[in-house]
Amino acid sequence: MTLGGKGPMKQKGHKHFVDILETEGIKFLFGNPGTTELAIMEALGYQDKIQYVLGLQEAIVVAMADGYSRATGKIAAANVHVAPGLGNAMGSLYNAKFHGSPLILTAGQQEQGHGLMEPMLYDPLVPIAQPMVKWAIEVSRAQDLERIVRRAAKVALTPPTGPVFISLPGDILDDYVDDSLQEPTRINTAIRPTEDILKRLSTKIIAAKNPVIIVGHEIASTNALDEAGRFATLVGAPVWQQTVPHGAHFSTDHECFQGHLPRIQEKVKQILEPHDLLIVLGADVLRMSVMSKVDPLPRGIPILHISERDWEIGKNYPTEMAINANVKETLKALIPQIEHNQCTISKNNAKKRVEKYKELNWKQNKLILASKLAHHRNTKFIHPERLMMLIGEHVSKDAIIVEEGLSSTSTLLSFLPISSPDRFFGLASGGIGFAAGGSIGISLAKDARPIVAIIGDGSIMYSIQALWTAAHLNLPITYLVLNNEGYEILKQRLQSFRGTQNFIGMSLNDPLIDFTSLAQSMGVPSVKANSEEHICQILKETSYRKGPLLVDIYLEPTTKN
Repeated sequence: MTLGGKGPMKQKGHKHFVDILETEGIKFLFGNPGTTELAIMEALGYQDKIQYVLGLQEAIVVAMADGYSRATGKIAAANVHVAPGLGNAMGSLYNAKFHGSPLILTAGQQEQGHGLMEPMLYDPLVPIAQPMVKWAIEVSRAQDLERIVRRAAKVALTPPTGPVFISLPGDILDDYVDDSLQEPTRINTAIRPTEDILKRLSTKIIAAKNPVIIVGHEIASTNALDEAGRFATLVGAPVWQQTVPHGAHFSTDHECFQGHLPRIQEKVKQILEPHDLLIVLGADVLRMSVMSKVDPLPRGIPILHISERDWEIGKNYPTEMAINANVKETLKALIPQIEHNQCTISKNNAKKRVEKYKELNWKQNKLILASKLAHHRNTKFIHPERLMMLIGEHVSKDAIIVEEGLSSTSTLLSFLPISSPDRFFGLASGGIGFAAGGSIGISLAKDARPIVAIIGDGSIMYSIQALWTAAHLNLPITYLVLNNEGYEILKQRLQSFRGTQNFIGMSLNDPLIDFTSLAQSMGVPSVKANSEEHICQILKETSYRKGPLLVDIYLEPTTKN
């Protein structure tokens, strides 16, 4: 290939496609091949810059690409097989959409013209993908291939970031095109507000007698943990993580950090009611799960929202100052403004508020919660909250935590220390199936860093085939399977919301799933952890583990049949 249009030569579209991906910085192509992808597989065989990562089902393929994209912040690429393959991938594509992962998803398609005959496996692909992506298109001319891939990468990486989709008909991949390539386009989005807006923000924040901060996804994605911490101390505000905490959104050792807001409208309203200003930094604004007649936002509280995702700003609540800008760059510019404009009284009041909120911050709440769990020590089956405490205390400091335990992991973030933006990755959309495959993408992105994937027994069965890929690549992933023999969150909600314990279709014990045998059948060593000491030892060893391990942990059920 040649860059910059030098000396055009002819080559097949499939080789051209792979060359384009390489120049876009793609190192891994996550995929599951079929007949319409054979041309791409042929092209991959002629080069050694892009590694093909095989997933045994398309949902896992997209989850791996999603994980890689989350961990790097860079473009990722995945390829699936025609309509059924794209259909299989939709749940994982939904997860990528909610996280805003910039990935290019492609699918082989029947040759143009042949599709008109409605052959086996055919269906129009663009309408299937369209609801879950920023942009979807089918290539209709080979000479447009580069323009489309370049545009797709640019669209995926431009805030609000997210997945894109390209349908690749077979005749396009086998047609001849010029092999000269252009350079990728990257839009500089590290923008901040104007000086006038910064002054207005500063004035509004300083005037507040009791402000509160909600932090979210963009703190992690822009690596703004330090700036957010300095800002919170400066303005004297308690900091809460957004209601769907799927990333490392704040440092747990910060004196102002309170934890994450619950997805219970009444409780959130109680938390926010004492405050006279809500400052939202790169977060979703009070995204909930179950319907309630209570609105979580207290009436009359003004909102200042800084975010790159314009759709989130003012989406559900009027926003007094709606700032569509990079959170990190805005805070870097806003902090000196506030420092310059604060009078002595304002500074002293901010310090007093910090002292007040230190009394019941994340660290203090962790100690209180831990003391309440002492009576659960060494029970026959480990209590889920005590397991989360043990994970927080004993998992290696360099480990990356990937979580998809739903009800069983509800207190994980109350115990897990976080000081870096890549410490924690959680479930963004609520749709299960991400963690088993996502851990693989994260592991590839982070090279030799140990991964601890905490996954419910119901969740891992959505993507159990991912274990094969983890074994095939010999990745240092420790899968902790939280085994309560069912969909515990549904049992809890049926009991709480509907007043019945007749758990139809919610148990996984007839027959019982043998996770250790399942793992071993796919090449992953496995063990049943039957004591707290055993679990702690496994957690401490994560730094030294060179390959995957599955740990089956029986939990004490929170509901009774």
